[in-house]
Amino acid sequence: MLFALRRLSLGIVLIILAAGILLLSDWGRRTPRTHRIPRAALMQHASVPLVDEGVQGMVDGLAANGFVDGKTILIQKFNAEGDIAVANAIAREMVTGDYELLLTATTPTLQIVANANRSGKKVQVFGITSDPPGAGVGISRENPLDHPRNLVGVGSFLPVAELFAMARELYPALKTVGVAWNPAEANSAAYVRDARLACKKLGINLLETPVENSAGVREATDSLVSRGVQALWVSSDLTVSVALQSVLASAQKGRIPVFTLTPDKPDRGTLLDYGVSYHGVGMIVGEIGARVLRGVDPATIPFVNAVPTWIVVNKLVLKGLKDPWRIPEDLMRRADAIVDETGVHRNRSGDGKFQPSADSNPTRNGK
Repeated sequence: MLFALRRLSLGIVLIILAAGILLLSDWGRRTPRTHRIPRAALMQHASVPLVDEGVQGMVDGLAANGFVDGKTILIQKFNAEGDIAVANAIAREMVTGDYELLLTATTPTLQIVANANRSGKKVQVFGITSDPPGAGVGISRENPLDHPRNLVGVGSFLPVAELFAMARELYPALKTVGVAWNPAEANSAAYVRDARLACKKLGINLLETPVENSAGVREATDSLVSRGVQALWVSSDLTVSVALQSVLASAQKGRIPVFTLTPDKPDRGTLLDYGVSYHGVGMIVGEIGARVLRGVDPATIPFVNAVPTWIVVNKLVLKGLKDPWRIPEDLMRRADAIVDETGVHRNRSGDGKFQPSADSNPTRNGK
């Protein structure tokens, strides 16, 4: 009996030793356990250069804060291409998908994703939207911390009055301005409301024409020109911005200028652009997204209105206008970019000293 117990004990010891040897021999071939890379979904409503800039800013903002796409985060980009039905389908995919963070660019995507995410399952960080409190998603205009706990971001509402005051500087006799806009866009409605007030104070008659889609923009702006407007104004209305070439064509036909709240390619043909640096706004959105990914409670992050401004003037547009528009020296010094016969010049130092830019060859109306 004692002999049997000894043999059994020896067998157990040998099994333990063999297991230990196998474990040690496999140690070098083991790969370390890796943490899961966070995933984010990013949606924009349409392919507009300014929105593209903002989206790139969001990606750059995340990268600047340690979340580099493809390395330390995986970002899935979606584009509804202006289709509401497609946007709703994307929003459902974002809310039900395996994402730690939802990013949205423009007011329509803010609204659509927020509505799909009413249960609060995912954190949504928004930007490239002019008037988030007016979007009907529960963001307070008075209290920066009064917003849904899973919804936070950046507004970029520009003082419309300043733009109209600049336009009046360029043409002191300015009395009538036309605008085509889509009443279905909350941000556009907010800008037009402010424009009415600004024009009333300046003694300018604002003529308005509603549009439902981009295909109707040319007819709307042609109608405004036929009614004798002295200039056409474009807000951040996506419907109209997509069809900006139609606005410019109407203006060229009537020999009047276009001024906008959406600085873009300097030599596209607008006389004056005063608006937001959307890449700068996107960077702020990316920084907020990084904070959320690091565990900061979005309910503690205040909603802010961030307006890094950008001014562009195109001296070439002055040629051929039926009225004597001019660009004052003070505005020239304040401008971030100027277009003239020698090309596009950017004020890189911020002191009014302009340097050539490699943007493109300037031509009337960007053609």
